[in-house]
Amino acid sequence: MSRLWGLGDRSKPSSKTPGLVLSIGEEMDVIWAPFSTSSDGSIPRTIKLHSRAPFAPWESQDNGPTLSATIGHVLPPSLDEADAGEVASKGDLLPVSWQSLNHDGELMDSTLNPHVVVLTDALQLANRPGRLVEAIHVIKRQFPGALLWAPGIGGPDNCAVMTWFGIDLFDTTRSQQAEAHGAVLTWNGPRYLSEEEPSVNHWEVALTETRSAIANNSLRELAQSQSLSSPRLVEHMRNYDKMMGNKIGYLSQVVDSNTTLRIHSVESHDDPIITDWVDFITNEYQVPSSLDDVLVLLPCSARKPYSSSRSHQAFRRAMNHNSAHEVMVTSPLGLVPRDLEEVWPAGHYDIPVTGDWTQDESTRVTKMLDAIIAKNNYRVVINHSGFDYHCDIPVVDTRQGDSATNHNALKRLSAAILDNMRVKRRSGELMNLESFRSVSRFHYNNDTWLEGVQVRGRFPRWKILKDDVQIAMWAPERGGFSLSKSSIPLLDSLDSLKRVQLKPEIKWKGDINLAILDSYDNSIRKGEDILVMQGSQCIGSARAAAPAWEWEGTPGRLAKSHQRV
Repeated sequence: MSRLWGLGDRSKPSSKTPGLVLSIGEEMDVIWAPFSTSSDGSIPRTIKLHSRAPFAPWESQDNGPTLSATIGHVLPPSLDEADAGEVASKGDLLPVSWQSLNHDGELMDSTLNPHVVVLTDALQLANRPGRLVEAIHVIKRQFPGALLWAPGIGGPDNCAVMTWFGIDLFDTTRSQQAEAHGAVLTWNGPRYLSEEEPSVNHWEVALTETRSAIANNSLRELAQSQSLSSPRLVEHMRNYDKMMGNKIGYLSQVVDSNTTLRIHSVESHDDPIITDWVDFITNEYQVPSSLDDVLVLLPCSARKPYSSSRSHQAFRRAMNHNSAHEVMVTSPLGLVPRDLEEVWPAGHYDIPVTGDWTQDESTRVTKMLDAIIAKNNYRVVINHSGFDYHCDIPVVDTRQGDSATNHNALKRLSAAILDNMRVKRRSGELMNLESFRSVSRFHYNNDTWLEGVQVRGRFPRWKILKDDVQIAMWAPERGGFSLSKSSIPLLDSLDSLKRVQLKPEIKWKGDINLAILDSYDNSIRKGEDILVMQGSQCIGSARAAAPAWEWEGTPGRLAKSHQRV
């Protein structure tokens, strides 16, 4: 839920988030600290948030806006069943607390559209297991177009982690407390200053690293690394993963070809992206119908997609057949069927390989294998993966302790395929079509739009034709399809894509944004293709630029226009 938002002029922002809110007397360049704050000290307290640059086009060229709010009575989170009575004011600056999230019904008002939300009791929530990430999630989901400030908990030592959860604005309270005790908060945690130590602005370093990680889609790995400096941060990360693993409308379906899912720690194995994949393969994946009842387990490779690696080219030559169900055994994804090896995240992950399996990794793979075997009538399992697996049907171990590309192991693999295959080799067109059907079932609502099509062209950009008209092309850089205009009526009639509804009175000219949107599917993932509706008529397609949680109130482009009918 982290976002890199420019503040001010869109073409040349004066500042960005995540950023700092300074107190009176503090100085820092506006690029790092877009806001400052002041308070009147009254009870209940009134706070002001001052823009340090011209962020509001509706105001003059002077710095602005200045936002003001009364905090109201804030009870400790432990008293969540109590009602404090005196609620915070409602406006462009919106203070909320755990108590108000539980009792203040006015927060559900659909006309409430704050610019900045202040989680006033963030420090107390951080000390209660699961409460902080839950409060952040509720606020971001209710006010996706607002910046979130959590006073008192941020520091260079947790900037990446808190930004990963969805916090946009921090303050220097903890840094000042550390300095008062002769210490300093660094990226790796607090430590005492040495006399010879040069002056370093650790906040600037932390914000630079965090903003860069958001821009190149690596914030998860950065946050995971930073969390290891504190048991409390690890606890927050675990609670966040557990919570997000049960949500829809937050993940990406298609990512940039340069994006890599780096799994460099055991904690990363619970990334919601990974658990979502495991759930799909375990419960929803369907084996291509043209395959023989032979399951071949193969090891993964460092190179993605696997079929482009030397080892898998050697497996292909040894097998000399393409009608077995090839499934790669890998951590942390568990299983990757050959027909889905190019999609996200299977075609984009990176993990250190030691050859040893942890108990959790072994359990995950075993459960997934048990599930896929239970749903399919395999006659035999040819195990060339090196993973120790046993079940009620025959398992042929072709490795027998040798490496996967060992000459003798490859000979055993070849012999096992020769002895057990009963169907003929598939044509290249049928093989491609079956893979495209699998991808469609993974990415779209169904694969019925691929019935009666032909696959033509050259590797890797295969063309998909229906009645000699091209309706799509395989886009390897996306790990998905590039749909043509002629496919839209077909996809509409077969309900193959999720839909968004535009307001009836508007004329669709540009990309999809909040101003023209009437309704949308709340399970939309970033990067997926969607049908654009106006009333009962399908008027085109678009590609989601943001997951569904942001669509309720986020300014800017939500989906990029793709085709118009």
